[in-house]
Amino acid sequence: MTESPYPSSLSSRDTSAECTGPVGGGFTSTRFVLVEPSHPGNVGAAARALKTMGFSRLVLVAPRVPNVQNDPEAVAMASGADDVLASAHVVPSLADALNGVHWSIALTARAREYGPPQLAPRVAGVQAREHAVHGEIALVFGNERTGLSNEDVERCSVLAHIPANPAYSSLNLAQAVQVLSYELRMAYLGHIDSESGFEMGAAASSRAASDEIERMYVHLENALIALDFLDPGNPKKLMSRLRRLFARSGLEREEVNIVRGIAKHILLKVKPQEK
Repeated sequence: MTESPYPSSLSSRDTSAECTGPVGGGFTSTRFVLVEPSHPGNVGAAARALKTMGFSRLVLVAPRVPNVQNDPEAVAMASGADDVLASAHVVPSLADALNGVHWSIALTARAREYGPPQLAPRVAGVQAREHAVHGEIALVFGNERTGLSNEDVERCSVLAHIPANPAYSSLNLAQAVQVLSYELRMAYLGHIDSESGFEMGAAASSRAASDEIERMYVHLENALIALDFLDPGNPKKLMSRLRRLFARSGLEREEVNIVRGIAKHILLKVKPQEK
């Protein structure tokens, strides 16, 4: 799959006057992804949360309720954000939702031993601002009951965790969307200074897209299996640790090509010996 699931009319649609502000197209280059949402009301409420913060791009990955955009409960909970709800894109997988994205945030309710680096929402908002000026970014939210799978989390660049009251940290899906969209709005409008120590560098525009990085991981895994370094029957956490390592570095396209070139030559060297 090489083309973005978004038509150009949606990518350029400006529903917020802030789009002429410090981040320019940041509001329209940011998509919010809900993975397998269960309740139509939460989808509608999430659309409302986005519109109140100036965002409009909602993506639904395999929602449990078919045609959820027209569900009466979803429409009622959207409460005036019917346009955001109606224009939501439905895709079958997170890979499709992240097509064309070069940086993404996975929202998690719990600490993960493995996976991308974890940030507070405010720091994530500042980093999102830096990435949004260079291309497509995404915020990814899991199912109401089970959250995001480890596989989904590992597809993203960083994690964000809302530090709610530990004695009662029960935020519903739409509330989590509201918190993150607010933090991004504040960062995009320049109300939050970049004090996180994060630097984009000159090569920000050459960051590798999500689908390019996923193909690199497949290629690298095949090479490690060919070397007998990785046992596919007992992989342990090797690929998860490698994903975490590469996520910290912020891979550029050229770097992805280097890793794939190494993997290609490993496979070429190993295969003749097997014949």
